[in-house]
Amino acid sequence: MPKQTFFNLPEEKRQHLIDVAQKEFSQVPLMKASVANIIKMAGIPRGSFYQYFENLEDLYNYLLDQETQKRKEDFISLLMKHNGDIIETVTVMYHHFLIELPDEEEHTFLKNAILNVSNKDGFSFTDMFDLGKGKDHVKEIIHLIDRDRLNIQEDAELFHILQIITAVVFRNFIEKLLKELSDQEAIDNFTIEMNILKRGIYIDA
Repeated sequence: MPKQTFFNLPEEKRQHLIDVAQKEFSQVPLMKASVANIIKMAGIPRGSFYQYFENLEDLYNYLLDQETQKRKEDFISLLMKHNGDIIETVTVMYHHFLIELPDEEEHTFLKNAILNVSNKDGFSFTDMFDLGKGKDHVKEIIHLIDRDRLNIQEDAELFHILQIITAVVFRNFIEKLLKELSDQEAIDNFTIEMNILKRGIYIDA
């Protein structure tokens, strides 16, 4: 987490530093990012940077936390809009992420974060449903899901359904990037897999 001196900055200065850092991390992965580049673009002394953050990783992880929070809030909003339909909500959110995310630097930053994910970073689409990260969001999501649409025997199965769905999202996104699929190809593949999940695999199980 940033130091209190960062939060004591005027909002405009905080946002400028965040924008500059996001630009740096959208151009290169964390391991190649530079404090020197960030402070030059931000127009601050090196000493000021370390008054705000412990190190570069501290700033990077703060940005990831902020983006994850945004994605959770977007997901909850979409889930409400689509009357608790979990498959429809995830499909629309995937479409938004690929095509409608307006800030190109933010989009690129998230792409880099997902492609360079590690156990240390601990960031992926599945963070939205990680019971260890934001339990209040998970409770709200589970409360909003229309369970009458789902073939589940008990409430505990719902969490596993969320994990399966988001794992499919993550795999599809990685496949899009590695195989350089078009947005439409990625969405078509994703829709096929979501429809398979809707129907199930076995005729009788």
